[in-house]
Amino acid sequence: MNIAMTLRRFGLQPAVLTAIGKDEEGQELLRACQKMGILTEYAYLSEDLLTDRYMAVEGANGLIAAIADAHSLEAAGDKILRPLGDGRLGSMSAPFQGPIALDGNLTVSLLEDISISPLFLQADLRVAPASPGKAERLLPFINRTRGTLYVNLEEAGYLCQRSFDDSETAALALLERGAHRALVTDGGKAASEASQGTVITKTPPAVLVTRVTGAGDTFMAAHIVAEIRGKTREDALVDALQAAATYVSGETSL
Repeated sequence: MNIAMTLRRFGLQPAVLTAIGKDEEGQELLRACQKMGILTEYAYLSEDLLTDRYMAVEGANGLIAAIADAHSLEAAGDKILRPLGDGRLGSMSAPFQGPIALDGNLTVSLLEDISISPLFLQADLRVAPASPGKAERLLPFINRTRGTLYVNLEEAGYLCQRSFDDSETAALALLERGAHRALVTDGGKAASEASQGTVITKTPPAVLVTRVTGAGDTFMAAHIVAEIRGKTREDALVDALQAAATYVSGETSL
């Protein structure tokens, strides 16, 4: 949702593939998406599953705790992917060819299937873990050298089974591990993008942090937008860091 909202702020019209219940909360969420211009026509609407929830507790020193209830999303499984195979967004004979932002809230088995599915082979696949605890769910994409990974320093450590002191070392280690391409952030410290054995590192602008939930998603979405618009690797990374800094400073609306 944070990714979709950021894409919308930059003038794109994203569609969400997800599971939403037909309860009051789900209807409220659909209305909010439609008001923002986010397409929900491809979302799986369930009669018996409740709409999932997310709660974060933040303090002056950053994120204190967060709980993501993704039971309905996990229970829906590959039903959320039907538009990519039934002709609405793509099919086996004509796979979807645009960018897809994918997160690790899906089950391990479904992510494994996606990593080898012909429906995704022509897509510009961008993958994020959703949280450090779900980072290892992205291993199928590393093992098959698929997609662009967006992780923070802690998540990179989980994927590589080692600790890192800086984003550049972590990004290169992900390539050595098998990743096709990796972007690693480290809060207010330097972030890096590595691909084809080369790495670019940039430092984000210094800002007063007023919120942190959604910063990584904002970074990811802004980077996708910059590359869609033909920016160089360096400029795309700078744009993404600027967007994330603006977001955490509270200068953009939610």
